[in-house]
Amino acid sequence: MTILAQPQHDLSAIEIDAIEDSIYAYNRYAVGRDDARGLGFVIRDEVGCIVGVATGYSWAGTSELKQMWIDKAFRGRGYARELLNAFAGEAAARGVRRIWVQSHDFQAPGLYEKAGFVRVAEFADWPEGHSNVILCRTLEATTATP
Repeated sequence: MTILAQPQHDLSAIEIDAIEDSIYAYNRYAVGRDDARGLGFVIRDEVGCIVGVATGYSWAGTSELKQMWIDKAFRGRGYARELLNAFAGEAAARGVRRIWVQSHDFQAPGLYEKAGFVRVAEFADWPEGHSNVILCRTLEATTATP
């Protein structure tokens, strides 16, 4: 049998979810922890439209903040701080000890640093002329919830 990698740049959400489920199954087996859960908070305007979001997951005492966004018209009102505080509070309640996030230098690494995150890696020219910054915040875990 000849193995040939074929281009498919538009995997469906169902296909991506199935791949992520397979990866998690392996990780769960390797680490012995089966406690992965989504973690997210939103802020909505008066008509219910999302104007801010912080979303990611927790697993095995760690958490990744995967998406953090505030609509441009709503920036500068403390919404990002509110979302970060809610995200970190829930993560700590789940027994998370570390949250990590990736941010380009033109996005919000300063915001994360003000919220107690520390730069642990920075990749220059990613994209060209900019940096990709990885930050981590260590939490004091509160009471873990199931």
